[in-house]
Amino acid sequence: MSDVLAIGGLTVGAGEIVALLGGNGAGKTALLETVLGFRPGAVSLFGREVARLPVEQRVALGVGYVPERRRVFAGLTVRENLEAASSLPAAARQRRVEEMLALFPMLGERPAARAWLLSGGQQQMLALARAEMNGARLLLLDEPTLGLAPVVVADLFHRLTTLATEGTAILMSEQRAGLALRVASRGAVLSRGRIVRQGTARELLADEKLADLMAGG
Repeated sequence: MSDVLAIGGLTVGAGEIVALLGGNGAGKTALLETVLGFRPGAVSLFGREVARLPVEQRVALGVGYVPERRRVFAGLTVRENLEAASSLPAAARQRRVEEMLALFPMLGERPAARAWLLSGGQQQMLALARAEMNGARLLLLDEPTLGLAPVVVADLFHRLTTLATEGTAILMSEQRAGLALRVASRGAVLSRGRIVRQGTARELLADEKLADLMAGG
């Protein structure tokens, strides 16, 4: 498996879901922002060092980002949110919008709805669809299950698994280790900005010290 992302001893391969675990203040968001280029740091994307590349060029390489609490454009419609996320030419952008509406049925049913009228689950799907508008090969998600009902989490995880099956590399930040490791194949525990434990999902779930590591902050 080729490494799509390498940062600070952590790697994510094509078609792999990796859970980035840790409590509040552990540094999960900071690591994701370093990958994106919002913070300085050594990062390898798709086999090349990108420390000097600005955010927009990393996105153009194929990085998609779903921030914590979605942050969709509340006053825009579902369709307008998707259109705003793409740099494709007009015709290609519209084709991609239709693909996203078909891939996410709960959005396809309400393309003209303002984002602020959507449920939390619908907004999360919209945020995910926006991140995929440019065909992301690496998807970064920051606390994607926050505030979502179990049935919506199950749907979200189904979508992520589908994307991974199609070859997308996924790094998912989560505080709830047991939940994240249901869908991830591997996990890395972050504490005070450093990775202190890595392993397969099975290994981490069986680790009696996981809760202490997660509480390390």
